[in-house]
Amino acid sequence: METLVNLESFVRSAESRSFSAAARRMALTPAAVSRNVAMLERNLGVRLFQRSTRKLTLTEAGEQFLVSIGGNLDALQSAIAAVANDSGAPAGPLKVSLSPTFGVEYILALLPDFLGRYPLIRPDWHFENRPVDLIAEAYDAAIGGGFELAPGVVSRPLAPIHLIAVASPAFMAGHPPPLDPSGLAALKGIAMRSSATGRVRQWVMRDAAGAEMPAGLAESVVVNDPTAMRAAALLGLGVTLLAVPDVLPQLERGELVRLLPRWYVDAGAISIYYATRSQMPARTRVFIDFVAEAFERDQLGRRFAGSIG
Repeated sequence: METLVNLESFVRSAESRSFSAAARRMALTPAAVSRNVAMLERNLGVRLFQRSTRKLTLTEAGEQFLVSIGGNLDALQSAIAAVANDSGAPAGPLKVSLSPTFGVEYILALLPDFLGRYPLIRPDWHFENRPVDLIAEAYDAAIGGGFELAPGVVSRPLAPIHLIAVASPAFMAGHPPPLDPSGLAALKGIAMRSSATGRVRQWVMRDAAGAEMPAGLAESVVVNDPTAMRAAALLGLGVTLLAVPDVLPQLERGELVRLLPRWYVDAGAISIYYATRSQMPARTRVFIDFVAEAFERDQLGRRFAGSIG
């Protein structure tokens, strides 16, 4: 009898016409997917794919087999997930995407308590500055901001993304503090270039009364990563706009100071994203609830709010 992983390896490879793409969706190696498909072919006694160095093509038998499986694979996976949810402790690999700075600083710190509560879950966490495709890349969840809600994906807001103006005390020692966002133009600025568009990000700041004004940040230094922006600010290279959680430890230690305390950029929300399924794996469900509880317990929504001043 065929194992589910062999059947899934075949279906995902057929859908993407690639062992590598199927491997990314299944959190396996391309070699493992290829072996699973080869085992299926051996057990069935037919060749399902024509293989070449450039592409993967279904044979006639492969086409017929894919049609015969139809949606049964998804139904079988849902049935297995339902049984697992009802039969015992959450278990298995938990594939999550997180931004490097925020993920390491705030989410990785939750891992010891999470594994203490759910020791059978195996974290497979990817720290990356990009919005992933949860369904196509087979992520259980992603934490960050700026994700487009593709069909089948929902979000659960955790905290605001408020950007604030910061600089090192040493840099500001030789400059008068700006009175409003337009005054940032008189200072050396550390700007961010979007890796996706190649453009330098432009922001509009607002105050508690609702007034808005463009942030006149000079482009004295341009980088494409928030961690690099923070490092440049700590080196005294200028003023930068960063999300509160990315600079909160440095502000609390006095390594950075906040400028324009009444002004901030509203860049949306930090959310946890996950695919909607009729039967969500237990490991995903408990992770979502655990993270949401931690944000509420530690009052991170309030601590990350740049609107408070």
